[in-house]
Amino acid sequence: MAYLHENFLLPNKTAQRLYHEVAADQPIMDYHCHLPPEAIAGNARFPNLAEIWLGGDHYKWRTMRAAGIPEHLVTGEATPKEKFDAWAKTVPQTVRNPVHHWTHLELKRYFDTDLVLSPETADEIWNLANAKIAEDGFNVHSICQQFDVRAIGTTDDPVDSLVHHIAHNAGTLKTKLFPTFRPDKAMITTDLAAWNQWTDQLASVCGTTFSSAADFLGALQRRHDFFHEVGCRLTDHGLEACPYRACREEQAEAIFKKLRAGRALEATEAAQWMTYILQNVGRWNAARGWTMQLHLGAIRNTNTRMHKALGADTGFDSMLDEPIVRNLAAFLDSLAITDELPKCIFYHVNPVVLYPLATLMASYQDGGVPGKMQLGSGWWHVDTLDGMRTQMEVLSSVGLFSRFVGMLTDSRSFLSFPRHEYFRRLVCSIIGTDVEAGLIPDDKDLLDPLVEGICYTNAKNYFNFPNVT
Repeated sequence: MAYLHENFLLPNKTAQRLYHEVAADQPIMDYHCHLPPEAIAGNARFPNLAEIWLGGDHYKWRTMRAAGIPEHLVTGEATPKEKFDAWAKTVPQTVRNPVHHWTHLELKRYFDTDLVLSPETADEIWNLANAKIAEDGFNVHSICQQFDVRAIGTTDDPVDSLVHHIAHNAGTLKTKLFPTFRPDKAMITTDLAAWNQWTDQLASVCGTTFSSAADFLGALQRRHDFFHEVGCRLTDHGLEACPYRACREEQAEAIFKKLRAGRALEATEAAQWMTYILQNVGRWNAARGWTMQLHLGAIRNTNTRMHKALGADTGFDSMLDEPIVRNLAAFLDSLAITDELPKCIFYHVNPVVLYPLATLMASYQDGGVPGKMQLGSGWWHVDTLDGMRTQMEVLSSVGLFSRFVGMLTDSRSFLSFPRHEYFRRLVCSIIGTDVEAGLIPDDKDLLDPLVEGICYTNAKNYFNFPNVT
C-alpha cells in the first residue's frame, strides 16, 4: 500500500465517505497567501524542482538547519541539485513533522509518484519531477486549474500598483486574483527612516504632499478605495499584539509632525499612532464589507546574525507568550461602540491563546453576519495536525464550527495547494470520528453541507469576492 493512500487520515467509514463524496471535489478559496502576483498573472514556468520546491520555503529551511545542513546548501550559492540532495537527506529525519506529509502529498499530487524521498530515491525523483516541470503544460495557470483554485488572495503594500491583479482578472481563467491591503508600513514606526521613505512613496503614488496626519490618512484611504475597485475585500495586519492607546486627532497631528521631523516616538505615542491607523482602517473595512485579518503573536527575526545575513522571512521567527486580550478587547470595543467593527479573523501563532481569543470574539458576534468574528485556521508553527485539530476543537467548543471559513495556505510556494487536502482530510476525520462515537447524528443532510461549507462555501459567502463562482 502506498504511504499516503486514498484513506490517509480517514480512520473510519464515515470519514472516508465525507472526504471522497464531499470534501475532495470542493474548489479552493486560498484567501490568504504570499504568492507573487506577477508569477500568477505571467503564468510562470519553473526551471527545476529545487526552485519551485525549496525557494522561499522557510518551513523546509528550518528543518534543514535542524538536521545539520550547512547554510550554503539551504539558502546559499550551492547548485539547485546540491540543495535538492540536501533536502532529500533531511526528509527522512522529518518523520512526525507535518513537512513529511506535505512533502509526499506534493510529490503525489504534482508529480504522480508514491516514492518516499530519501538519498536513495533522490535522483529518480529529481529526474521524473524535472521531466514533468519541462512539459509545456506545467505552469502556474495549469496548477490553478488542476486544483480548481477559484480565488487567490495575495498580500500587498498599499502603494502597490496592482497591475498584475488587473491584468490577470482581465483574462478568462476561472482562478481570480485579489489583493489584500496590508498597511503595516504605515503603522509601525520603529525604523524612522524606513517609515518616512514609505510615507514619501505613498505621497508620490497619490500625487500629493503631506502637511498633516489628516493628509496622510486621506491618502491611505484613497489607496483603500483603489484596492476595493480592483477586488480587494480583506486587510491584513501582522502584529506582535493588537495595540490600544486612544489617540485624539490633535495627538495624531503632533505624532505625525514628530515622525516627519525624524524624532523617535515614546512607547505610548507609537501605540497611539498604531491605534489611530488601525481604527481608521477598521472603519473603512466596515463601511465596505471587508474583513480585517489580525495575525498576532509572532516574534520576528530573533536571530540577529542570520537576519543581517539573510533578511526577513528566512526561518528565524518564533511565538510570543505574552498576554494579548485586554488591549484587543479595548480595540474591538472602540469600533463596536460606534457600530463600525468589521468582520474579523483572529490568528495567533501560540495555541495557548486560542480559548481567550475564541471567547473574546464571541462577545462581538452581532447577529447580522453569520460567523462575523472568526477564529483563524492553525497558523504558521501550529499549521500541523495537532495545531489544526486544537483550533477546531476550541472553535467547536465555544463557537460555531459550521460557520468556519476554513483553510488557507499562507504560502510562498505554488506546490502548497495540497495543504487544503490535508486540512480537509482532518476535518472529515474529526467529524467522522464524532459520528461513529454517537456525538453527532449520522445524517447525510446535516453532515454534507457542514463539510462543504468548511471546505469552500463558507469562505465564498463570507468574503464575497467579485466574479468568483
